[in-house]
Amino acid sequence: MTAVASARPPRRARHRRKLAPTNQLPTHLATYAEATLWLQEHYNLEQHLGGSAAEPPSLQRMHALMGMLGNPQREIPAIHVTGTNGKGSTSRMLVGLIAATGLDVGSYTSPHIDTVNDRIMIANQAIDDVSFTQALSEIAEVEPWVIEATGERPSYFEVMCAAAYNWFAASAVDVNVIEVGMGGKWDATNVIDAEVAVITNIGPDHMEIIGPTLTDVAEEKSGIISAQSHVINGETSEQLAEIIAGKQHRDIWHRHQHFDVLENRLAVGGRLVDFVTPFGRHEEVFLPVNGAYQAQNAATAVAAAEAFFGRQLDTAVISEAFHQLELPARFEIVQREPMIIIDGAHNPAAASVVAETLFEDFATNEPPVLVIGANKPRDPLEFFNALRGPQFSRVIATAADWPRAIPADELGQTLKNSGAQVEVSPTVPEAIDQAIQLAGDGGTILVAGSLYVASEARSQLLGTSR
Repeated sequence: MTAVASARPPRRARHRRKLAPTNQLPTHLATYAEATLWLQEHYNLEQHLGGSAAEPPSLQRMHALMGMLGNPQREIPAIHVTGTNGKGSTSRMLVGLIAATGLDVGSYTSPHIDTVNDRIMIANQAIDDVSFTQALSEIAEVEPWVIEATGERPSYFEVMCAAAYNWFAASAVDVNVIEVGMGGKWDATNVIDAEVAVITNIGPDHMEIIGPTLTDVAEEKSGIISAQSHVINGETSEQLAEIIAGKQHRDIWHRHQHFDVLENRLAVGGRLVDFVTPFGRHEEVFLPVNGAYQAQNAATAVAAAEAFFGRQLDTAVISEAFHQLELPARFEIVQREPMIIIDGAHNPAAASVVAETLFEDFATNEPPVLVIGANKPRDPLEFFNALRGPQFSRVIATAADWPRAIPADELGQTLKNSGAQVEVSPTVPEAIDQAIQLAGDGGTILVAGSLYVASEARSQLLGTSR
């Protein structure tokens, strides 16, 4: 097992390809407002998932864009994270673990919870508006040549991903933690040969794009593995694990076989957990987050960090990293009277573990109130049943301000067919206000169904969005 982390590199000298003249003038972005408006002009797949117009998968534009920038993504060792659920939490944990050793860590994630800046972070802190504007401006400057080379404009996600890779290289971070947007093989992030490739799990999500079977999903997600990758596999299905292991790799660790959670106990304010990896045990590590399932994400993150360094991390370092852990919109308690919990769960598997945490770890005499929104093309009733919908005292169907949101009245009618007591509130802020009135000071409210609903709820209750 060879360590891949190294001493801090010098600040990168720019090696951008010398570009021939083009008929299109480069765009100069001078302000944050100009940068965000320019970004919104690009096609955003996140707004159109499940639609009829789907282009064939290709990394042509992304490779062209990165080539114009001098391929900055190749200059920094990377950990690439994919999986149906838990990849966002695992990525944030990984950043904290590596940062606790004294290294600077860049991370790219999607979608954003509060502001678009959140997609590009250093040490789990979003870059500021000035930095964001500069990062996008450098992409805007080379975009005409990408269009000339490929005949197409880069997408929203490609622009953001390229901006992140370019910014991290210019900032001379030591390590990149890169979260896949969707799938793996054809995801725009997949222009790196990651030293560590993490697959948290394989489940039935986005099947219309990366399915239709779990075997297809496993093939797609394992596309992030390269010959130099140490694979951390969290999927326990033997059939799917064989697909992952079948990709050419440097080394591979499997959950239950090489790394695992040994003890997972409820504690005040979180969990008390014991882990094991091929390097040894870590005992009584406190996780300041809710949900037994987060211990599995933490075990995956610890295994990935130790694979990256090629050695065991000191348990004190792990404890220090997790002491500062924050997971926005992951069973996040944002208010106490009434207790309001926000979770971005949006598929049945995620709904199931949220329900387990709510009804077992946070059980109360009075049933909670649910505020729920959902996006097309998902089946909201399947999600609702996994969330134990009929156990809520009242259900408020709502819709985020998002193109794929299922209209609140349509969602409400669907959920009424389940036998639940359902009310309809057209917007998330109105739904939150209504839920607070119904719950009273001593009640509990869960907000779930999509990250976009979670984002709007956090904006109202915490003032986080702009």
